[in-house]
Amino acid sequence: MTVTSKVAVAFLTDMTALLSSTQNGSVILTLNRPERANAFDFELTQSLRQALVQAEDDPQAGCVVITGAGKVFSAGQDLTEMKQGENISYREHLEKTYNPLILQIRNMGKPVIAAVNGACAGAAFGIALACDIRIAKTSAYFVVGFSGIALAPDSGVSLFLPKYIGLGRAQEYFYTNKPIPAALAYEWGIANRVGGFNYQRLVSQMAADLARGPREAFALGKMAFNQAYLPNLEEVLNQEGILQEEARTHEEHRRRVDEFFDRRKKS
Repeated sequence: MTVTSKVAVAFLTDMTALLSSTQNGSVILTLNRPERANAFDFELTQSLRQALVQAEDDPQAGCVVITGAGKVFSAGQDLTEMKQGENISYREHLEKTYNPLILQIRNMGKPVIAAVNGACAGAAFGIALACDIRIAKTSAYFVVGFSGIALAPDSGVSLFLPKYIGLGRAQEYFYTNKPIPAALAYEWGIANRVGGFNYQRLVSQMAADLARGPREAFALGKMAFNQAYLPNLEEVLNQEGILQEEARTHEEHRRRVDEFFDRRKKS
């Protein structure tokens, strides 16, 4: 029997920007800002972090799924928030938002699945890569994204992506900002599974299987993978923040952000 409950999680805002439901021993966290392509603002990032803490502490939960509402997983950082705070330190912003979120996902003892239902770009790509497993819809695609607004990679992308697809490919897709379609993501090892009409079944089955697994062994195994494969993750995140702080001072970045908003006004 499937027991499903849906509760709006709104720790710092009265908006239902993050939805939480339970299904067969898994916690499903849905980024719910479809009008903003599920882009992350500070409140959504903090709500996701707190929801992950709750899931970690929930004895009934053996797995966590992160997905997006509508047809998009997430466009990454909400540029409107950054535009409104033009004097914000990007390094400090990363230290308060994505860096601890990425570390939290990696340090969480329970498996975390990214159910990528559509476009996944920028910081959201880093979040998906930090998850243990990625299941993508056939129509989904991944975009490094940062170079489009003259920024360096952050949210762990500079570490995760080369480990999955090699340094040459990672640099190419950073420089060109080309999308990586789901089929190619599967071929290169970014996506563990890709599904069309059976996408939701793939996600539900994987989550249920992991939720029934040996929790202590899963936690220790994840710790072993982290120590062997990602021992310098925190150092990389800190360095990304330093580089991003420099990038924000360049005129090219400001110009490209202005062009982004000009295009939005015209559309």
